Amino acid sequence: MKEVIHEMYSKEQIDQMVTEIATRINKDYEGKQIHMICILRGSVFFCADLAKKITVPVSMDFMAASSYGNEVKSSGQLMITKDLDDDIDGRHCLIVEDIIDSGNTLSKICGLLAARNPASLKIATLLDKPDRREVDVEVDYTGFVVPDKFIVGYGLDYAQKYRNLPYLGEVEFVDE
Repeated sequence: MKEVIHEMYSKEQIDQMVTEIATRINKDYEGKQIHMICILRGSVFFCADLAKKITVPVSMDFMAASSYGNEVKSSGQLMITKDLDDDIDGRHCLIVEDIIDSGNTLSKICGLLAARNPASLKIATLLDKPDRREVDVEVDYTGFVVPDKFIVGYGLDYAQKYRNLPYLGEVEFVDE
């Protein structure tokens, strides 16, 4: 099988969307400092570009978690593979995610982080795939709402490939 990538959102469309989200965040957090929590690996590009457009003070930390292990279906168990380095007690935290589909992992991350007593906890996601939702997750800032397609680029991968594409594209698998 060969992968063919069909562009869905251009670099310019992504940049415009990131600017719009940052504008809302700047207004919502006026006079406050944000502690951005980048969920690895896919959200690195989105988080970095978003941070550059935020005008209020920003600090940043990283977390990696999975409820999938080596399976394609969620085990229901949250496994933290990289926890935060910083204490979030009393801080205004913004979780930055690449894509929300089932909501299972993000729901568990939110529960874990809420127990650490942040002043506030909000979510920004590059992509929202509501057709796959199994658990309700309240998302505060959404980039693009997308259909149930396999999407790569701008941090999202297929078998660790295509993260570096400057656009978002749908993967089509074709016979060679």
